[in-house]
Amino acid sequence: MTHNEFIEKIADCVDKYAYLYGIEVHSPIIAQAILESGWGTSSLASKYHNYFGMKCGSSWKGKSVNFATKEEYTAGTLTKIRDNFRVYDSMEAGIKGYFDFINTKRYANLKGVKSPEVYVKRIKADGYATSSTYVDNIMRIIRNNNLTRFDKKKAGGKMKKEDLTGKVLSGDEIINILAKRVIKGDYGTGDDRKKKLGKLYSIVQKRVNELNK
Repeated sequence: MTHNEFIEKIADCVDKYAYLYGIEVHSPIIAQAILESGWGTSSLASKYHNYFGMKCGSSWKGKSVNFATKEEYTAGTLTKIRDNFRVYDSMEAGIKGYFDFINTKRYANLKGVKSPEVYVKRIKADGYATSSTYVDNIMRIIRNNNLTRFDKKKAGGKMKKEDLTGKVLSGDEIINILAKRVIKGDYGTGDDRKKKLGKLYSIVQKRVNELNK
């Protein structure tokens, strides 16, 4: 997979899920995947679809794998450790897993952020990474690969909180749009649909059933 192909695949998945979690800027997330996975070539990414170096933590109930890694607890000093990392079944599951990972009080300050730099500084301050050069590295990747072009796309492909007229969509309108996309087949079926819609599954599925009567 070329670098451009990797960017496009990650960007498509980010675009699909970001708006569901209140995340409005995409470029830093794409850059994180590039940095953390070495363009998808690390064992953690290529074998286990964890593109963001996400450790298990106490809340993780899924599969895991143990890897050696390095942390910069003290600026300029790398400490070798071993830890358990989250395992996913596909690239899309791994990208969605990132949004599940940051969908906590700890990272609540990321929602609604429109500046790539503000997003990166906040997620670093929240404790996502220990590297003292993390912000600079992510911003360099964004610049070198013109990743801000993905920030100008509409969230969720055909949908975002505002339409072309600038009108803010209500929650009911958003559910209607998602339901229609489900009916079109954009979100698959069964467990696949549940995974893709996450916490919105029950309310969207209810609307789907109503529209199909």
